[in-house]
Amino acid sequence: MSRLTANLILLLTAFIWGSAFVAQSTAMSSVGPLSFTGMRFLIAAACLAPFALREARRYRHAPVSRAHVQMFIVVGLVFFFAISLQQSALVLTSVTNAGFLTGLYVVMVPMLGAIAFHDMPHPIVWPASVASLVGIFLLGGGGLSGLNWGDGLVIVCAVFWAVHVLLVGRVGMASGRPLALSFVQFAVVGVCAFVPGVLLEDLTWTGVKDVSFELLYTAVLSGGLAFTLQVIGQRWTKAADAAIILSSEALFAAICGALFLGERLTPMGLAGCALIFASIVAVQVLPLFGRRRLVPPPGL
Repeated sequence: MSRLTANLILLLTAFIWGSAFVAQSTAMSSVGPLSFTGMRFLIAAACLAPFALREARRYRHAPVSRAHVQMFIVVGLVFFFAISLQQSALVLTSVTNAGFLTGLYVVMVPMLGAIAFHDMPHPIVWPASVASLVGIFLLGGGGLSGLNWGDGLVIVCAVFWAVHVLLVGRVGMASGRPLALSFVQFAVVGVCAFVPGVLLEDLTWTGVKDVSFELLYTAVLSGGLAFTLQVIGQRWTKAADAAIILSSEALFAAICGALFLGERLTPMGLAGCALIFASIVAVQVLPLFGRRRLVPPPGL
């Protein structure tokens, strides 16, 4: 595979992820956020189940330990809070804001890693954090009053995404079972969201049929397919290129929000998005220069 083809595959991945924000937003007209999240990830878990079973058969001589299963569940719970907050926020805020503010987790990951695991972040994290805060200020029209509760939920959601990234990296490397981890976390999110969704929200069969496209898109395409494309593309391109291309998810969210939902930003809001995006790219790319070979973390 050529490098150009690999980069195009990664660009398609970023587009699917970014456009999924539109599907998540439009689905809220027919079903509640918990119900949609629950159904989405139960479908994703069902699609992944055959591959997880194949992985289990491959390593049947070394079954997953009880400690690792417990950590898989913890990762799933963190994932549940992250995705539920994001889905709930889309009822209140725009797809554009949600896309850029969710991307803040890229800046938060190294900071939380320093606090939790004493991994000192690259120096670029600090100016990127300041630039992100300024970007949020501008995104709100030059004042916090321009932001709403939905934007606040997305920022909290970004914290959970950052914790999720840290846990997935460590748990995934320690267990050596990426498909089992993905299946368990999808199943945990599905159950934790669907049960209260059925009890607290007005879920009807008509509503489910109305969002069938959004469900399949976010469960199958945004989940299983996009993740697979990412793995394939990153095998044939440089890490720095992949980081920049994948971070364009936020840009695609804004473009799709404008095309399909008619969302528009003020010049100040555009400047805020540009600052946030620049911070995301800087945190992803600059630490790659001079990076030593990664060493797996010690067992959990």
